[in-house]
Amino acid sequence: MGAPGQDAKVPVMKLNIGIAGAGIGGLAAAALLAGDGHTVTVFDQFDAPRPVGSGLVIQPVGLDVLRACGAAAEVDLRGTPIQHMFGDEADSGKTVLSVSYGKTQDRQGLGIHRAALFTALHDAALRAGAQIVPSSPVAGRDGQCLWINGTQTGPFDLIIDALGAGSALSPLSARPLPYGAVWATVPWPESAPFAQTRLTQRYRKASRMLGVLPVGTMADAPQSPLAAIFYSLPVGEIEAHVARPFADWRAEATRLWPEFSAYLPDSLGHRDFTPARYTHGSLRRPYGEGIVHIGDAAHRASPQLGQGANMALLDARALQLAMRRDRGEEALRAYASARRYHVMLYQAFSAAFTPQYQSDSTALPLLRDRVLAPLSQTWPLPRVLTRLVCGDLVPTMASLTPRGRRDRGVLEGLTKG
Repeated sequence: MGAPGQDAKVPVMKLNIGIAGAGIGGLAAAALLAGDGHTVTVFDQFDAPRPVGSGLVIQPVGLDVLRACGAAAEVDLRGTPIQHMFGDEADSGKTVLSVSYGKTQDRQGLGIHRAALFTALHDAALRAGAQIVPSSPVAGRDGQCLWINGTQTGPFDLIIDALGAGSALSPLSARPLPYGAVWATVPWPESAPFAQTRLTQRYRKASRMLGVLPVGTMADAPQSPLAAIFYSLPVGEIEAHVARPFADWRAEATRLWPEFSAYLPDSLGHRDFTPARYTHGSLRRPYGEGIVHIGDAAHRASPQLGQGANMALLDARALQLAMRRDRGEEALRAYASARRYHVMLYQAFSAAFTPQYQSDSTALPLLRDRVLAPLSQTWPLPRVLTRLVCGDLVPTMASLTPRGRRDRGVLEGLTKG
């Protein structure tokens, strides 16, 4: 992938495209496709488009897409480099997660607040010529028209479903995961106990997890770095957690991780946290007649590998490249085929790793601490894990990029063997 203007293009039939949802995937698709000359309208449910959530890590594969969108400069300005992912066990003190990124700048993650990423993509979409329509919740579809506020809007040559996990357009029935989290954004403390280039986590077995993620700055306070803090717990306990006195949780969290108290300002309360619930599943066929699903509308997993936003970005880019090469259903089929192996692999790894860090199991944390953690530091696994978190352990869009075309035969052989 390269910067805008570096990709060889074939003549593209200009389409009238309706995008449902102004999240990361929807805005990326809008910027890319409007930049290719399509007429793009994005419908968002909020009175003024805004993000939902706290911080995240954009991996190198996602940063490549942001460059193609024309959003990389703003993202680089607001985000902070992430060079290491680290976690230890509260009771034993053992290191149970240690993954380093590459030594070069293009092999680092980028911690960023979701609002800063949203603003960069929103502005890129507008610059590319997309129209963004607020106060337009998409309730359904009738052929190539969208039902918005009780009326039909359209028709569109292509509908892109980027509505996320709650999509009214997606047939995906995902499996709820038993563990969720609560997230908040706080100021990065002046005397911080953790490196500002590291995602740092602490676990108690697999039933409790605290984390600190540096997320850079916001445009209105460029000299004030922020952190996203999170606490993992069973979904069934979230309501009880919110109902308990915040001081009790603060004391519990500090006992579990004394250094964590530096990220708990006196003014912090339950009102500052946003609950998150996760599901797992994917569509076997992420497209239909005149519609294509991207991001969480097409596939969902826990955030354990830090790939959610990156997957949506990659979907948007793959769809753009497929539409440059093919037309109609052939383009949608090419998009689905290009993303299949990458999505399948990361879904499998997410399903395997998540219970080791978020579950009621007592056996899996022991396996993690005594076997898998030491093994992960033995050659060649450190390099494999680096590639895994960077997002390119396998080609991100096989058949649409040079490396993907070269390696696709190998992947097909592995999946059939």
